[in-house]
Amino acid sequence: MSRERRDVPSTEDLQPVAGGGLLDRRLFLKRGLILSGAGAMVLAADAHAGDDALPWMRKPGRGFSNYGQPSEQERRAIRWISANRTVPGNGVSWTPLHALEGIVTPSGLHFERHHNGVPEIPFERHQLLVHGMVKRPLAFSMADLSRYPMRSQMLFLECGGNSNSGWNKEPLQSRAGYLHGLVSCSEWAGVPLSIVLDEAGVDPQAKWLIAEGADAAAIHISIPLEKAMKDCMLALYQNGERIRPENGYPLRLIVPGWEGILNIKWLHRLELAREPVMARNETARYTELMPDGRARMFTFVMEAKSVITSPSPGETLPGRGLYEIRGLAWSGRGKIRRVEVSADAGRSWAPAQLQEPVLPLCFTRFRIPWNWSGAPAVLKSRAIDETGYVQPEREKLIAERGRNGYFHYNAIAAWQVEDDGEVTHVYR
Repeated sequence: MSRERRDVPSTEDLQPVAGGGLLDRRLFLKRGLILSGAGAMVLAADAHAGDDALPWMRKPGRGFSNYGQPSEQERRAIRWISANRTVPGNGVSWTPLHALEGIVTPSGLHFERHHNGVPEIPFERHQLLVHGMVKRPLAFSMADLSRYPMRSQMLFLECGGNSNSGWNKEPLQSRAGYLHGLVSCSEWAGVPLSIVLDEAGVDPQAKWLIAEGADAAAIHISIPLEKAMKDCMLALYQNGERIRPENGYPLRLIVPGWEGILNIKWLHRLELAREPVMARNETARYTELMPDGRARMFTFVMEAKSVITSPSPGETLPGRGLYEIRGLAWSGRGKIRRVEVSADAGRSWAPAQLQEPVLPLCFTRFRIPWNWSGAPAVLKSRAIDETGYVQPEREKLIAERGRNGYFHYNAIAAWQVEDDGEVTHVYR
């Protein structure tokens, strides 16, 4: 076996479209393109594949299991947990975005935010109550809800506190998913909320929906009735199976495109009201003091955002040559229209290829070829959604919002690639 390298890409193929070596986004779509320096081996002419059976080809493999599990060799693709030591069950866990591909987050890696642990709720005993300003107060068992017409939709779900270390004066050094991984994307399936509300008969004077979970923290939150009737869902399934306990089993409210706190887990009560309940998580929390002294309240929508997942902090590139820059983008206002990537700290930008399908309120995977020269580089990505909103630079976001905030941080992230290939998080 020889290690002959084949340098197929032409000089024309490798002409940069922006500074720092970014190439045409369609380069890797060309048939037959072989990457120069990618490490592929060419078998010698006299080599015969399969002459020597590999060890795992010499004996029968493992038998069946009732529920599949990841390979033991993939132990690094895990949620990273940050728990409150003084309050058991309070904390978060991040999705390892840097270790995943495509747009679907496995249910077992979906991010978590719990205030008082994960309740163990018997499916047959759980009920959803609909009351308040309605003509007919109703109670639904989970079996009742399972008989209603359902729909499914691919949707991202993001905690309002995601990426909040970006407010720090110095960049935190961690993996991309452990900086920005309080966001995940699943196929949620359940009953459109509007069907249940219509059946209860909403009072025309009702303007708000107050949702409460059945955990020990009894988290409750207010949602404008207009949004509730538009596209919210009573989700019973996630990625094809019943929702897992840490994700809200047996019932979760899904509020597409809006901050995660509204997507109440273990949902058991919906109250129609004239006014918001003004709970802790919409007054003391999720409210931010602006530089001019005003407070931002009810900032529900998660604005357009993107992050490069590879190369990203914690990686070391093995050498100069062709790479594919990969990442994710999403917006609470609809579809991602465009993602631009820079390899020279934002001095120039090139459009990335958006992987189909590009769906509203869903992760969008982007890719662009990059010919790294071996010189230091700063990688950035910025998302533009279908409303024309452009993901801001960090300096702009801080100038507009000040430093009293904690939530809804969506600034452009910058990764420094050193000449030895090490990738770190920087503010540039």
